Amino acid sequence: MISVDEELLAKLGALWRIPPPGPDNLLSAPEFISLSKLIAQRTGNTATFALSNALRSLGLPCGLPAGHRVQALDLPTVADMLVKAFSRSSITRRHLCPLDLADDLPLMTFGQARVARFSAAQLYDLFDWPRLSRYFPTLTSGAERLSEFQWLVVEEEVPVRTNPEARAFPFLDMDISRDLGEIEPHRGRFPQAVEDALFFLLLAPWEDWSTLNEVDWRGFRVPWIYTLDDDLFVSPTRPPSAETLSYEPRTYTDNRGEVIEIERPIVLPLDNAATEGLQWVNDTAWKQVQAARATSLFETPVVHFLVRAFLASGIDEFIAHLTVIEAALGLESDYKRKLRPNTDPCPRLSATQRVAVRLRAAVGEGKAERDYMNLFDLRSAFIHGRSGVQCISTKQRVLARSLARRAACALVRLSRQPEVAREQVLSDLLGSPRQA
Repeated sequence: MISVDEELLAKLGALWRIPPPGPDNLLSAPEFISLSKLIAQRTGNTATFALSNALRSLGLPCGLPAGHRVQALDLPTVADMLVKAFSRSSITRRHLCPLDLADDLPLMTFGQARVARFSAAQLYDLFDWPRLSRYFPTLTSGAERLSEFQWLVVEEEVPVRTNPEARAFPFLDMDISRDLGEIEPHRGRFPQAVEDALFFLLLAPWEDWSTLNEVDWRGFRVPWIYTLDDDLFVSPTRPPSAETLSYEPRTYTDNRGEVIEIERPIVLPLDNAATEGLQWVNDTAWKQVQAARATSLFETPVVHFLVRAFLASGIDEFIAHLTVIEAALGLESDYKRKLRPNTDPCPRLSATQRVAVRLRAAVGEGKAERDYMNLFDLRSAFIHGRSGVQCISTKQRVLARSLARRAACALVRLSRQPEVAREQVLSDLLGSPRQA
C-alpha cells in the first residue's frame, strides 16, 4: 500500500528539481523511472502513463513554461494527492452542459443534477481551472464569458473498476477480440447520466411555452458537453470556447453619449407560464420518473428517441418524435397477428391504427388519434419516397413533439398503478372507450 513517507517525498523532490525545459521524454528520465518503480513495488501495478498524467495535473515544474511555474503544487500536497489517487475506490465525474439560447430559467435541482446560473468564480471551480491551467499552461480561462449562460450540471459517482494504467488509457483494458465496429443500439450521443437528465427536462411542455415556435420549440440547446473526472490519472481535455455558443451584437449609449457595441447571448423567449410550470422540475418528480423508468413500460427505447428528437433537426427530429410514440405504445403483436390473443378488442385495426387508438386513450383526447394518423402519413410519404412530399409545417412539427412528450408522460402516469405487464397495460388502452 502506498503512503506518504520520506522515500516518496525524496523521489518526488528529485522530479520537482529537474531544470526546465525538462527531458525530451519524461518517461525515460531516471527520476521518473525511480518513482515509477517505487509505486509499482508498493501497489503491485505498473502505472507509467497514469503517473505521467498525474504529474502533469499536479504541475511538474519542468513541464511548465516560464512564467507559469508558480502553478506547481508544493511537494507535501502533491504526495498526498498522489497517494489518494492510487487508493480511491470511486471518482466523481462532472458533466458541464451550456444551455445555449435559454431564456431566464429558475434554479432547478433534481437527482445529481442542477440547472442554474454560475458566476465566473463558480465556473472556475466547476471546471477545476487550476488543474486545467497546470495541464494546459497556455489555456486562457473563459469563465467570464461562459458565466453569461445558464448551465445543466450533472455529477455522478463512478466506481473504480480498473487499474490506474487502464484509467489513463482505456484502450489498454479493451477486449480487442470483440467486434470493434458493432453498433450498440441504445448508446446515446451524450453520457447516459446527461441523457437521463435531458429526458426528465424534456417531459416539460417547452413547445407550449415557446413564443417563437417558427424558430425553435425548444427552451434551450445543448451544443456540447464538457466532462471532467476528478481522477488524476485521466487526462483532461481542453474545454470548448464560449465562442462556440450563440451571441448577437448589441449597441447602447453610455453616460458620456458614446455608442458602445457589445455581444450578448441570444435568447429564445418563453412565456410567463414557464416559470411556474418549471416548478415541477424537482427531486420529487425526478424520483417518480426514475421509478417509472424501472417498470416494463419503459423497456422500449422511449427515452432514447425523445432525447434523439431534441438533439436532431429537420426530418430526423420529426421521425424521432413519431418513433417515440411507436416505442411507447406499440407492441410486436401489432405487426404479427398470430401473437394477438383471442380476446383482442380491435382485431381488424392496422398496426398504425392500434398505436393511434392507444395514444388517444393514454392522453385522454380523441383528436390525438387523428393527429397521429395524419403525421404518420407524412412520415410514410417521406420514407417510402412518394412524389410531391409536402413540407412539414411548424404546426405539424410542434404537434409531433407535443404528442411524443404526452405519450412519454402518459407512461409515467400509467406506471403508478399496481405492477402490470406492459402488454396488459397497452391492451387495456386499446380496449378503452372512444372519446370525442
